[in-house]
Amino acid sequence: MSIVTVSRGTFSGGRNLAECVAEKLGYRCVAREVLTKAARQYGVDEEKIYKSLIEKPGFLERRTLERIHYTAYIQAALCSEVQGDNVVYHGHAGHLLLKGIPHVLRVRVIANMEQRIKAAMERQGLGREEAIEHIEHVDAGRAKWVKYLYGVDWSNPSLYDLVINLDHVSIASACDIVYASVALGEFETTPESQRMMDDLVISTEARARIARDGSIGDAEVELEAHAGVVSIAGTAGSMEEADKIKQIVRSTPGVTGVASKIRVRTHW
Repeated sequence: MSIVTVSRGTFSGGRNLAECVAEKLGYRCVAREVLTKAARQYGVDEEKIYKSLIEKPGFLERRTLERIHYTAYIQAALCSEVQGDNVVYHGHAGHLLLKGIPHVLRVRVIANMEQRIKAAMERQGLGREEAIEHIEHVDAGRAKWVKYLYGVDWSNPSLYDLVINLDHVSIASACDIVYASVALGEFETTPESQRMMDDLVISTEARARIARDGSIGDAEVELEAHAGVVSIAGTAGSMEEADKIKQIVRSTPGVTGVASKIRVRTHW
């Protein structure tokens, strides 16, 4: 059992590859469903979450609390969605949201611009210039948000286990390559990697619950779980907020203990 994430630029063929891999492996294929789940579970507008992820940040924009919360909701929804393995995910930044989980095969798909323009024109009925503008806009937004939220270059090949160029490889052949990589067993779930996944589910759910509370200045709060014990780091605005954060974490299903290193911000 494994998890496969497929990262791609718009109209690069990644969705087709993800669907092919899922069918060949007998896995579920998910993408936008994670946003739907996050919106439903945490009471936020799905379209607003989606737009916040594809619209690039402004030149002087900081990491607003709202966007931090959206990311927390999406990560928690994704982690619970894939916890049981046998999933191919081709939505937002799966390779980063599931960082550190050994049984995740991270695939990056690239394709030449002409191929992408043709796909955009056919699938969305766009003229050539409109297709180019759309592709460049979406790609720029995604790249800037990955840099903005995760501090990495989206195109960096070291972030992936496989980089497949669809200029030279058909979808069918690329599907066979990904299938073979999973079948080799290098990304097979082990008891230890499953424990890591379970801990990630716990910590991301607790983080999303802190975000959902709405009364905490939690922009600098970070959580990490190990064997159900959640470590809290970062800064709270007051002792009352710090206590509330610890209370929320303790009440999260699966948490067996809390180790808090959270600091209280000094107000001048």
